[in-house]
Amino acid sequence: MLVTMKEILDHAKKGGYGVTAPNVQSEDTVRAVLEVAEEYHAPMIVDVNAFIHTDLPWFIHMIRDLAEKVSVPVAINLDHGKSYEDIMLGINSGFTSIMVDRSSLSYEENVEQTKEVVKMCKPLGISVEAELGHVGMGNNYAVDGVNNLTVPNEAADFIKETGVDCLAVAIGTAHGRYTGTPHIDFERLKQLVEACGDTPLVLHGGSGTGDENLRKAVQSGIQKVNLATELIVAGKEELEGFIKDPNFDKWKLIPAFKKGYKDRLAHYVELFDQAGKAWGERKRTAVPAVWKLFLNRELFPVNGNLSSYRKRSYIWK
Repeated sequence: MLVTMKEILDHAKKGGYGVTAPNVQSEDTVRAVLEVAEEYHAPMIVDVNAFIHTDLPWFIHMIRDLAEKVSVPVAINLDHGKSYEDIMLGINSGFTSIMVDRSSLSYEENVEQTKEVVKMCKPLGISVEAELGHVGMGNNYAVDGVNNLTVPNEAADFIKETGVDCLAVAIGTAHGRYTGTPHIDFERLKQLVEACGDTPLVLHGGSGTGDENLRKAVQSGIQKVNLATELIVAGKEELEGFIKDPNFDKWKLIPAFKKGYKDRLAHYVELFDQAGKAWGERKRTAVPAVWKLFLNRELFPVNGNLSSYRKRSYIWK
């Protein structure tokens, strides 16, 4: 059951629970995510990076097909769209949500470029996530974990000026593996929740942050938690244990990885009180006419010449 991320996060905000957003890399990880969603009757957000597949439109078409066959709500979100080309590729590929990441720019530039993405996506029924403040890398946590945190009053203004559907905030997490102990600024999160009103908030860098921190973050007002490194590591560790047996069955290598990945994801589904929160049951829907244009690459050129469309984009650089 394919839906937009806005539908899922609005429901989560009203219901007071969090939603996992695992970052997928292959058909096997996609299937693992959707199996967990079905088994736990949980809404799910599938995050995908623009660089993850050499033919992203094909990859997303595959995810859409699988997502339409499950009975729970599933959104497909482009994670960290940093360039104009990333955004156009995401729209063209069939994502139901786009995350535009211009957080490394000044506040004014971030607002202007995010507004442009919202202007392109909203008429097409695609929800938009943005980032304010900057979530850095765990291997540089001493610097990235304490600098460029989100300012609550700026977040409120940013939402009003851009019209985004949800906002990723920097409150002390980081991407990848941490060097050092993560410290979450819960007082800042409280202020952000108050300032941002009905707009759902997103936490990037969930891996390695710790169960207690993540549980408290969700209970304090975070609706979406991005996960990547920890799920892959869990799959890797399960696989390493499997191949210790010199007589391992070569046909069960991928199922072993999937088991570790699924078990770890299921842990977070339960931790965030996401289990049992799926709603409705929708029959497989026909592909809307506008998506047929995307899939046929007729609406926006992506791998070809972007200059004709870029001429109408005065803000994006």
